[in-house]
Amino acid sequence: MLGILFNERECKELDYVLRKELDEMLLDLHDKRIDGEIKSAIEARYQVIFRMFARLASPKELSRYARNRRIP
Repeated sequence: MLGILFNERECKELDYVLRKELDEMLLDLHDKRIDGEIKSAIEARYQVIFRMFARLASPKELSRYARNRRIP
């Protein structure tokens, strides 16, 4: 486990970057042109990024990105 100290501006920037990455992955997961194997890899990465975002976000913001466990 690593520990990192961020100032307020860096926390906001990290929050922004994580939200944008989650948005992009959600779009990719709903794209019908992407095959199942790729979607599985995106889903695994989504879970990692989501857990990182959960450390910074409020429950209200977090609920926007909470996903159902099954892949459509």
